[in-house]
Amino acid sequence: MPDKKSTVNLRTVADRVGLAPCSVSAILNNTRASQSIPQATKDRVLRAATDLNYRPNLWARSLRTKRTRMIAVVSSDFGRGAVARVIAGAQSRLHRKGYLLALTTVGLSDSHDAAHLRQRGVEGLIAVDRDVAGEIELPVAAVELGYVMGSEMSTEDMTSWLVALGESSADTIIRQVENDAIPRRVNVDAKMPAAFFDLPAASTDARETA
Repeated sequence: MPDKKSTVNLRTVADRVGLAPCSVSAILNNTRASQSIPQATKDRVLRAATDLNYRPNLWARSLRTKRTRMIAVVSSDFGRGAVARVIAGAQSRLHRKGYLLALTTVGLSDSHDAAHLRQRGVEGLIAVDRDVAGEIELPVAAVELGYVMGSEMSTEDMTSWLVALGESSADTIIRQVENDAIPRRVNVDAKMPAAFFDLPAASTDARETA
């Protein structure tokens, strides 16, 4: 193991597994170049990175790849319970995929607003209950929650569904950022399960019975 005071960098991992740093970088960043590397070798590199507690230098990676892996979330009301749960799900999924999440209150009414975000390294946008102009030229994953009532927020199933919806929005924007050549808006399927519509009435009946 390296000395605790030493810095574990890409070369440290490469020396541990006996590979060139460029090969280790390709595996850890899951680039196209890594597709030709045997899975057993990839697993060996990932184990070594974990054992050494390797943490990538995000600034160096950004300079090298010309990417920030930063996604912004915009909403009409960040304090609303349903919105907060969606954002929590999105943040968790983005973190696991190596992305950063930022909250923004930029108006997003025209291309100038989008330029403001792009200058700060934002690669994509998740819009939760917020209209976004079509000409902003950023990939957008739009989630509409206008019909979700506050009285339904106390149920465990509803909370789990909202978190899963946030995860789905994160997956949607990642696919756009990584695969789509032309920025576009994609509406995330936010159709509430039919069973949830009966919950408020059922709660009222229960109180009356009690």
